[in-house]
Amino acid sequence: MSLESRTADGWATTRFVVLGFGTAGYACADSLIQAGSEHVVVLDDRDNEALREKARILETLGATITLGPGSTAELPKEVDVVVTSPGVPPHAPLLAQAAERDVPIWSEIELAWRLRDPANAAPWLCITGTNGKTTTVQMLTAILQAAGHRAVAAGNVGLPLLEAVMDPEPYDVIAVELSSYQLHFTHSMSAHSAAVLNLAPDHVDWHGSMAAYALDKGRIYANCQVACVYNVADPATEQLVADADVVEGCRAIGFTLGTPGLSMIGLVDDLIVDRAFIEERATSAQELASLADITPAAPHNVANALAAAALARSFGVPATAVRDGLRGFRPDKHRIAHVAEVAGVNYVDDSKATNPHAAQASLLAYEHVVWIAGGQAKGATFDELVIAARDRLRAVVLLGQDKQVIIEALERHAPDVPRIVVDATDTGAMRIVVGEAAKLARVGDTVLLAPGCASWDMFANYGARGDAFAEAVRSLAE
Repeated sequence: MSLESRTADGWATTRFVVLGFGTAGYACADSLIQAGSEHVVVLDDRDNEALREKARILETLGATITLGPGSTAELPKEVDVVVTSPGVPPHAPLLAQAAERDVPIWSEIELAWRLRDPANAAPWLCITGTNGKTTTVQMLTAILQAAGHRAVAAGNVGLPLLEAVMDPEPYDVIAVELSSYQLHFTHSMSAHSAAVLNLAPDHVDWHGSMAAYALDKGRIYANCQVACVYNVADPATEQLVADADVVEGCRAIGFTLGTPGLSMIGLVDDLIVDRAFIEERATSAQELASLADITPAAPHNVANALAAAALARSFGVPATAVRDGLRGFRPDKHRIAHVAEVAGVNYVDDSKATNPHAAQASLLAYEHVVWIAGGQAKGATFDELVIAARDRLRAVVLLGQDKQVIIEALERHAPDVPRIVVDATDTGAMRIVVGEAAKLARVGDTVLLAPGCASWDMFANYGARGDAFAEAVRSLAE
């Protein structure tokens, strides 16, 4: 039976194995059951009461759930499709067995694409990149809604994508954030338009190499219909567009912090202008918004706004909606969020900067910085960051598991920048870190939490790390 079929009988007779029973795995299994599948097996090596409670719900609906050590060691003999959760690496034993047996492997994104109702399928405007994905998707959603569309942010942010595509009241358009994990096993998606914001080393341990990571990011452009949006300042993103097999007539659209060329969106003085989606683009440009409409107007956030504007314009959104959407948008917590001003020093939480590329973008937005950094580096290096930002560094305060990697980069490229190392790893460590940063800062400086590392060595997630920073800053003001 063809897996392309979306008939009730097709889903009913196809035998699915869902690998992983976290949020994504549960959503996949539940969606398959809703679609009429009568053969859903879920496997996860973990076993706890929370998982068992979810298992009982799906078991009453006919799914088979196997939890505990060894559950994912062997692929069942009777299987037509494996649906894998995004965190499972491609070299996992069960996925390797599936590949050896030529069993198709789908991501949750692939499943969502195939579950769309062909009669009422909302177009997808898709975004990936090493950094800026969530902010850009949220900006795009705000612009689409300002234009009067029933739009939603989905994927890695907002609504689960499976829930969005199966909503009984169809959306006009979906802004989709996609990770390299999700794209790796996504095969048939055909976005209306798509953007790769930037490329820098990240998750290389999962993908095996930077080249493999970039290849997976580039999958977002495959079969793209209207516009492949790339970053003029990052030639690797333009190369991904050049390498993509797209629908005939799909255009390459650049975004730039400089003056835009033909088929680009960029800046003229303090205005965002469009030379891509107007009839007279060869000789003129249309004003979309001003830098005053973007909060904060740091360069990397302006780049996010340019990408969001390009995708929105590819969908036919009017210029006024771009302005209104950007004007009303505010970033989430822990994304270049101003916490407080204490004794003439600004404290900024960018805990979401979990890799060097993101941290570098954040550092370059401020003139004089006391930088708080460290955590789990995930194999990343910091030499490029230190070289780019060293003239802005007042001092550096380091914490976390892999702080030595950052120390060594500072020794090589910024040996004169003062640094303090905090070895504490308990819940009070951030208060010590902020206290040391406050001693080093001068009036007019910014104390910036942009760790460049993951948070899991000391905190539950980057949000908890940011909350600890904000709490420590507030204690300074008391």
